[in-house]
Amino acid sequence: MSRGYRDAFPVDSRSSAHSEGRPGFFTSPLEGFPGADFKSMSRAQRIALLRSLLEQKVHGLAFSPYLDGQSPGLVIGEQQIRDRLSIIQPYTRWIRTFSCTEGNEATPRIAHELGLKTMVGIDLGRDRTSNEAEFAAGLAVARQGHADILAVGNEVLLRGDLSEDELLAAIASARKTAPGVRVGYVDAYFLFEKHPRLVDACDVLLINCYPFWEYCPHEYSLHHMQEMYRRTERIAGGKPIVISETGWPSQGTPYGGAVPGDDEALNYFLNTYLWAEEEGIEVVYFAAFDESWKTGDEGDVGAFWGVWDAQGRLKYR
Repeated sequence: MSRGYRDAFPVDSRSSAHSEGRPGFFTSPLEGFPGADFKSMSRAQRIALLRSLLEQKVHGLAFSPYLDGQSPGLVIGEQQIRDRLSIIQPYTRWIRTFSCTEGNEATPRIAHELGLKTMVGIDLGRDRTSNEAEFAAGLAVARQGHADILAVGNEVLLRGDLSEDELLAAIASARKTAPGVRVGYVDAYFLFEKHPRLVDACDVLLINCYPFWEYCPHEYSLHHMQEMYRRTERIAGGKPIVISETGWPSQGTPYGGAVPGDDEALNYFLNTYLWAEEEGIEVVYFAAFDESWKTGDEGDVGAFWGVWDAQGRLKYR
């Protein structure tokens, strides 16, 4: 997740979880999968349910290989990537990556060796030189057969890093250069409503859905995510949709009506995957691991989105 999603909904002293008339804001509970009755379940029972979901393998986890104290800019070795992937490999069918440079280009190949499918992210931004290197490396991964889905860019429209025309050109180039590979683009769900040409250009719509960043109180978060998904369904024209990111932080400062917490994060994970199983929805959960380097962009909550902590220990045990 970039800070773009967060910055699309800045909090001020007048903000509330029930802001009206602005796209993407939580307004009210909605119809749909009601969620589990966690009030009737002990913490031990909820942890047992989480472990059961993991042992059955969830659809996907967002993966970065960095250890505590590391961050992008550092070249990561293959053994570290393999070690980190091996922690989550028994519990997921897919991983999503975020870059194809600085050693990250090895991740999809190693993931395939471990029997995982890959959503390979090409990290695009404002630096055109970096974009060229990243794009070339991502296409090389795809041509080598290690990208099951190629995600060309992440929230670049939300951040304003590229124009729609520039992004469409990159997607078209990827589809031409890596035939047979499904190509998509990752952004906040409401950006696909605003950019119908983007919907037409993608093989699969990859939507980021964060009730937390839209001030949504935890008790309504599943309903709000359901509506995010339904809104995308209405404009998808039958194309497949993957929730490419969603999650809830286990620690940190509240964001409007959205309050981080250990129980809240546990319950959000359970509701997400119970609903996904019920309706056959593909969800890549953000994230596999806590990552301390993300506090710079996202505030103190940025370090605490993982299902596993920064040392690779499952938080709920």
